[in-house]
Amino acid sequence: MPKSLTKVVYKPDSQSTDEFIIFVNPAEYKKWKAGDRTIPLAEVVDSFKVFYSNQGAQGILGAPSKQQLDTIFSTTKDVDVMTQILEKGKDQAGNGINSGSTTMNAARGSLIDNKGKGMSGI
Repeated sequence: MPKSLTKVVYKPDSQSTDEFIIFVNPAEYKKWKAGDRTIPLAEVVDSFKVFYSNQGAQGILGAPSKQQLDTIFSTTKDVDVMTQILEKGKDQAGNGINSGSTTMNAARGSLIDNKGKGMSGI
């Protein structure tokens, strides 16, 4: 069964729509946030990937540039950025956000677009 995920959202400025988002495992994140820093970061975060949206909570998630990371977090190292987002961000329960495999009809093929259109058709 896929595990449930929570997103942690960091807004550098309360007036801005810019948001930096990471996905975390809720149980481990709560322990980590409560002060148990013995939990490895790899168990707290779902992946070492930071997402960025300049459209607020409902916007399309993309990857931030290194310049954005350096400007906001004073570093481009993923571990340092993740730690700052975990410390300063607010968690939002992700309804329907799961990690792991999905159930599908195997006769329909893969979930990956291999017809050459990439993400442009979305």
